[in-house]
Amino acid sequence: MQLYNTLTRKKQNFEPLHAPHVGLYVCGPTVYGDPHLGHARPAITFDVLFRYLQAKDYKVRYVRNITDVGHLENDADAGEDKIAKKARLEQLEPMEVAQYYTYRYRDAMRALNVLPPSIEPQASGHIIDQIELIESILKAGFAYISEGSVYFDVEKYNQQHHYGKLSGRVLDDLMSNTRTLDGQDEKQKSYDFALWKKASPEHIMRWNSPWSVGFPGWHLECSAMSAKYLGKQFDIHGGGMDLIFPHHECEIAQSVAAFGNESAQLWMHNNMITINGQKMGKSLGNFITLEELFTGTHKVLQQAYSPMTIRFFILQAHYRSTLDFGNEALQAAEKGLKRLLEAFESLDKLQPAAATDNDAIAKIAAQCYEAMDDDLNTPIAIAHLFDAVRLINAAKDGKEALSAADIQALQELFKLMIIDILGLQADTASADNSHLLNALIEMALDARQQAKANKDFATSDKIRNQLTQLGVVVKDGKEGSTWSLS
Repeated sequence: MQLYNTLTRKKQNFEPLHAPHVGLYVCGPTVYGDPHLGHARPAITFDVLFRYLQAKDYKVRYVRNITDVGHLENDADAGEDKIAKKARLEQLEPMEVAQYYTYRYRDAMRALNVLPPSIEPQASGHIIDQIELIESILKAGFAYISEGSVYFDVEKYNQQHHYGKLSGRVLDDLMSNTRTLDGQDEKQKSYDFALWKKASPEHIMRWNSPWSVGFPGWHLECSAMSAKYLGKQFDIHGGGMDLIFPHHECEIAQSVAAFGNESAQLWMHNNMITINGQKMGKSLGNFITLEELFTGTHKVLQQAYSPMTIRFFILQAHYRSTLDFGNEALQAAEKGLKRLLEAFESLDKLQPAAATDNDAIAKIAAQCYEAMDDDLNTPIAIAHLFDAVRLINAAKDGKEALSAADIQALQELFKLMIIDILGLQADTASADNSHLLNALIEMALDARQQAKANKDFATSDKIRNQLTQLGVVVKDGKEGSTWSLS
């Protein structure tokens, strides 16, 4: 099995440190908003890796973290904590925000048939581990204390090691291109990154530490939690390509400084999703949540798309390639998935022929495994599965003879590849039904809004209570009401 290693920019034969046990760590979401399209790709990519490793008889400990503290607005050391900001705007406790959106994320992952990880630690539950890691880095001489905060000394680290080896960045370029942001003059160098930040008086999330009452830096949590659950050296670290710098680069530096060695042996990164050729972003109006995809409520969508359509669409492109999201491509994926699953279901109804075994089936199976062994090449594996679909359809039309052994071999191949490894399954509800359900809920909310405008609060409350009983959670905000399925 060959996997692409971002660290070396090439494929390498995968050999676990402690075979048959495999340690896999993947950066999970920052839970301050509804799960969106960008969350789907890494979750599905590493779910397939998790499934495939298990199919090859490895015992996998899969750790995917939840970031619920320390991730500041500009992904660096300035601005407000993303969860604390949401809590302030919504007048909620930060952990209330984190809990709500953690549940939302898990619900979306279940819909996409993403298996839960072995361990799903939260950053706020590992403050002591992070403090101990900072103490190790300070003891090794690669960090300094400044006005109650602790910063990683990038320049000193780079004198003995290589800061930038994952991303290909050069420290001299960082020196010339990094500007000092307001409130960061306590750093020795603008590119130094925070291990611990002293909390300002208005900062909600804070803990005691040897240096100040404050909170850990965003990059620290993954180094601390991967070491706790997978050891100081483990097999695979994954995440989105947008995390290579600075997040994963900082992780490498922290681990080397604290433990004397790099933690992950192999780094895997999935590429980004674009929408009609543009990067996804709220400012462009093309930021799509998974719920909007499932219900078809976003303005760029022509219809609702089922979770399995989304999953199949993502798997039709190699995880390291850019994936462009558009209605035509989604509709084609919907049709392709239907064709694949219908062929699988039709195997039960095929009458075996008195014929010799078909050599093409063994060849297709070997090609599927070869594709998956080639850096999880799911689009090639799917293409070979469609070769099997054509064989099945030919047998249905009486143009091909399949023996009982052939049919059994196809059933085993489809179950293993489609269900167990690719994680595809029949949707419990069609996209059309989802669209109808959405329209009915919106009608009820419109009626409720009209009742509120007429100051008929009894009717307004009655509609909300009836929706709640049906499993529809209504949330009122400054910009109107939103809903979700419980």
